[in-house]
Amino acid sequence: MVGNTRNMKKRTVIITGANSGIGKAASLKFAMEGHTVIMACRSLQHGSVIQDGIIAASNNKNIFLEELDASSSASIRAFCTRYRDRYGKLDILIHNAAYIDHGSPHRVNDDQIELTFATNVLGPYLLTMKLKDLLAGSNDARVLNAGSNIIKHYFNPKLELELDNLIGAYTGDKPFSVYNSYRNSKMALLMLTFRMADEFKMDGIRVYNLQINGAKMSKETLRKFTLPWWMIAGVQNLFFRPTSFMADSYYEICTSAAFSETSGKLINHRLEIMVPSKENPGIADQVRQLTGAGIYPNYADRTDMQEKLWVLCRELTAPKL
Repeated sequence: MVGNTRNMKKRTVIITGANSGIGKAASLKFAMEGHTVIMACRSLQHGSVIQDGIIAASNNKNIFLEELDASSSASIRAFCTRYRDRYGKLDILIHNAAYIDHGSPHRVNDDQIELTFATNVLGPYLLTMKLKDLLAGSNDARVLNAGSNIIKHYFNPKLELELDNLIGAYTGDKPFSVYNSYRNSKMALLMLTFRMADEFKMDGIRVYNLQINGAKMSKETLRKFTLPWWMIAGVQNLFFRPTSFMADSYYEICTSAAFSETSGKLINHRLEIMVPSKENPGIADQVRQLTGAGIYPNYADRTDMQEKLWVLCRELTAPKL
């Protein structure tokens, strides 16, 4: 476990999806510690209630609410323009917002990009790139991507990152699955983490990915699931830790001196740096991969796929003429 030694300077932090779940808990954690928090939320109406509660609980008035739809490139660009005008500095960027809606049909955003990929991959990419110069101006810049243990599916050597069928109507041979799209997006986000760390090395920006293995869901979130996913999620929710647990992990990774010289790493819920799986694992290794929390699929280290994904993100977020 990481100690609590950290640079005690007050930071300016953006947290996406800050009005619920781990994002809400993380906003409260940073607020309680006296930092300036920008809650980037899709719904200002819902977010304002949470904002008021955090200000009251923390006695910290430097808690601000800004509209941001992480699935929309137009919304991200507008947010970044406002952010520069109103705040002008940035130390920590936490990509917490994510989309998954089990049982839902195939959906696209305003740019006709599949909604899961647009929210969970392109959103973090574009927001980071648009604010990169502000991060570079900090003397301790950190970017945290919220990952998921769903990437364990990629221990299967036959599974590949799916980068087709991302634009327009779905034309795949198999029925569309939000679960598979979510799995795909979280592996892509991990690959982006590794690539961003390399790209930003000379700028002094550190990039991390936290593997989240579940957090207590609200009744409102559970109601979004359709059968049979509602029953499965309900049972899982009985065993999930409170959102404050992962929020504390967000805080440690983004402020602790223990991570100040670390970048381009996947970190588990015990705040341990995870390692890639072996090329030809034996039975014992396979059991450790699936049941433990210290190993990630070595597929994520494929530099050819990281490059392909990086180019794709750049192309899909390029300003239209």
